[in-house]
Amino acid sequence: MQMSLADRITAVALAALGLSMTVGGWRMDRLEIRQIHPASIPGLVPMMLGALMVFCAALLWRDATRNQETAAASILTNGSWARLGLTAFACLFYALVLVGWLPYMWATALFVFAFATIFAWPEGGGRPRQIRALAAAALLALATAAGSAYLFSEIFLVRLP
Repeated sequence: MQMSLADRITAVALAALGLSMTVGGWRMDRLEIRQIHPASIPGLVPMMLGALMVFCAALLWRDATRNQETAAASILTNGSWARLGLTAFACLFYALVLVGWLPYMWATALFVFAFATIFAWPEGGGRPRQIRALAAAALLALATAAGSAYLFSEIFLVRLP
């Protein structure tokens, strides 16, 4: 299967899941009979996440239709099964080893940095392009880790490990 076809199939599946989350969140009880503020409906977070998932699916679809399939010698860009296995390993390593061994923010930063570096590493283009890729991965990792730690601890009031 070509990567662009796999991306389009994934985009359709994610869009369907996002739409069902949005509709399900909208149809949840509002709890107004208990004098709870309408903005604190239980389905608000699933609705927002569903809408964001539909948006990301649209971006994935757009990129899949724009990009032509390129032949590459690297297993990371050539094999879907290898990419799936590497992704599963990285996610399991993050969930089972890093979280709990390191504080949540640093475990998340390390995971995002490694993931972004592995899957966005420029094969060609020389040292300046690779340094820019590392800097972008570091910036993404720190922003993701700090943002998600703040969101969970301060907004959702979740105690992080």
